[in-house]
Amino acid sequence: MNATTSPARGPVRPDERALAPDLARGFMLLMIALANTPWYLWGSPQSSMGAHPTDGSALDRAVQFVMITAVDGRIYPMFACLFGYGMMRLYDRQREAGASERSAAGVLRRRHLWLLVFGFLHTLLLFMGDILATYGLAGLILGWLLLRRSERAIRIAAGVLLGVVLLLYGLTLLGAVAAASAPPSAADAESTAGIPDILHASFGEPDILAAAVDRVIVWPLMLLVQVFGLTVPAMMALGMVLAKRRVLERPQDHLRLLTWTAVIGIGVAWVSGLPHAMAHVGLFDSSELLNTSLGGVQQLSGVFGGTGYVALFGLIGYAMTRRSRRGVVTTAVAAVGKRSLSCYLAQSVICAPLLTAWGVGLGGVFGSAQMAAFAVGVWLVTLVGAYAMERADVRSPAEVLLRRLSYRGRSRPGNDPAATAGAPAAAPAAPSGTDAFPASPTAPPAPPTPGPQPPADGPTAPPGR
Repeated sequence: MNATTSPARGPVRPDERALAPDLARGFMLLMIALANTPWYLWGSPQSSMGAHPTDGSALDRAVQFVMITAVDGRIYPMFACLFGYGMMRLYDRQREAGASERSAAGVLRRRHLWLLVFGFLHTLLLFMGDILATYGLAGLILGWLLLRRSERAIRIAAGVLLGVVLLLYGLTLLGAVAAASAPPSAADAESTAGIPDILHASFGEPDILAAAVDRVIVWPLMLLVQVFGLTVPAMMALGMVLAKRRVLERPQDHLRLLTWTAVIGIGVAWVSGLPHAMAHVGLFDSSELLNTSLGGVQQLSGVFGGTGYVALFGLIGYAMTRRSRRGVVTTAVAAVGKRSLSCYLAQSVICAPLLTAWGVGLGGVFGSAQMAAFAVGVWLVTLVGAYAMERADVRSPAEVLLRRLSYRGRSRPGNDPAATAGAPAAAPAAPSGTDAFPASPTAPPAPPTPGPQPPADGPTAPPGR
């Protein structure tokens, strides 16, 4: 075998999957549905700083408040962290199996290039807010810069990127304080435009071809802003550092770190989002400049929220693996995470035809509360579908396609990619290791711990936005 041209082994096998990343991706796909569907509310006037309407009933306003505080801007950083984690584990797993650096990096490079293609097609056909291409481009850049570097070099790079994001967070926070103390007239005079109307245009466009053109026009801008806005690459680099330490595969060795990270990260993110949420629902008067500043604080605090959510689901995954049996809910949620790329795309397949003006047009009549209920319903549909596929031992189509494209159909005997269950790339999935969400890291044997142990065959269910 020529190690420089073909990987030493195929994707992750089902018995190698770690539970925590799959659970995290499964639950976060619910959050993704909640975060994405407000964009479809094309029948209501929307905020200049986001997708939420500026009107609605008391229940609608309560939903908007919770979404801005706990969901908006917190989910894609979390998936970016998981993506970086799975990306690093996929590379290390190939190297441990005997592949050369060039061969192992080639699998990831092909995967990321195909994610760019998947993301473009997703945008062209269905949804303006695609995240697959963002992960693909960021993965190409970070893979080139960091994959073959030492753990120390990766830590330094992650520290620098996170340091810049935190510096921007601090400066934006100071800007919000200054805007709050500025006279209203002066603040309004200096206000910025916020989110361009063109980002909303495709949802309310009744012509399906014109809507596709609107989406494609904004695709390059969205891609560059998300990648070079630094949050995504910073969180991916952090995920690579965590993967080197196997934090999600060996949570029992990092319980203190995970606990404090979850408490502090989620706490800071929610507190940072509160002022923006309060201003949006009208709990206090604010200028356009202040709204812009508060929106920036809320978005940049996603690095805290994303990290905190990763830690939280690491703890949940650890708790679940200590149970003697895995329940239906755990199995179903992990099955969604295992098939996160397919489930992510399925959300758009369901939402776009039903909600847009070129489709049935329900987005023109729903309020925020109705849309949130609809988002939960969409996630439940994917939950049922993923659970049925898990029970039938059926692989998900998007993961299988991406895996085959990434591995070029070649693997060592006994490691046939077609014989293993799939895994996303944008939010690491594991059984196959090449979905839009990277595959869950290989779970090494854990030292004996008190209490019942997980089943010998590993996670019962196999992850991207």
